[in-house]
Amino acid sequence: MNMKKMTALLLGTVMTIGASVSTFAAVASVDDLEGARIGVQMGTTGDIYASDYEGDDAGTTVERFSKGAQAIMALQQGKLDCVIIDAEPAKKFVEANEGLKILEEPFELEEYAIAVAKENPELTEAINGALAQLQENGTLENITKNYIGDDTIGTLPYESPEDVDRSNGTLKMGTNAAFEPYEFYDGDEIVGIDADIAQAICDILGYELEIVDMEFASIINAVQTGKVDFGMAGMTITEDRLKNIDFTDSYTTATQVIIVPAE
Repeated sequence: MNMKKMTALLLGTVMTIGASVSTFAAVASVDDLEGARIGVQMGTTGDIYASDYEGDDAGTTVERFSKGAQAIMALQQGKLDCVIIDAEPAKKFVEANEGLKILEEPFELEEYAIAVAKENPELTEAINGALAQLQENGTLENITKNYIGDDTIGTLPYESPEDVDRSNGTLKMGTNAAFEPYEFYDGDEIVGIDADIAQAICDILGYELEIVDMEFASIINAVQTGKVDFGMAGMTITEDRLKNIDFTDSYTTATQVIIVPAE
């Protein structure tokens, strides 16, 4: 190979590498999201807020995954610049996967509530009454502390009263059991903050609880069509969702955060 061809080949290689590197965006704050490749779980609050950046002049792209773990895997593989997801699941993902960190700056604050069909206002009212009772007697706080907190995890397990009359039948809860600590599998059982709160609500209202695992994006439709009686999956109250379903009162405040490579 002559010198001219070798020089051209080397220059072409350098230009290709430079072009490849330039497509990566270092996300160090919310301000850096423009032009980044953002990963989200489909249908979540992170998806809703990330959509505001999609298609902008900076070339921001949003990749949607059926599970948060799939977005985390894509981030580790270098296919994404960041993942937007709820704070508590984010902590679990970072603990389980080396080389990732959560930005200190929060992305968005949100209120979690329970989704109920618009045609079932009686259930919404009943759940609100149960939530108020659980808030007043400290049960909501204890359930949360049992899953979140350096000194309290595992120390305050919720236990149903022995004398509950469940003659009202069964309430079906739709969830996505890949959202630790709100809902996740412990063996074959779905557990977590939302599962315990739902059980406590059923204990007050006199129902058996049945939890149905499904894709997050399918929960609202399942509530609308009566496949489940209510949806509970770390679900945020948004205007778009309120067009299709009703929400109970909020039972907790959460934060959307940004996960990025540690280096």
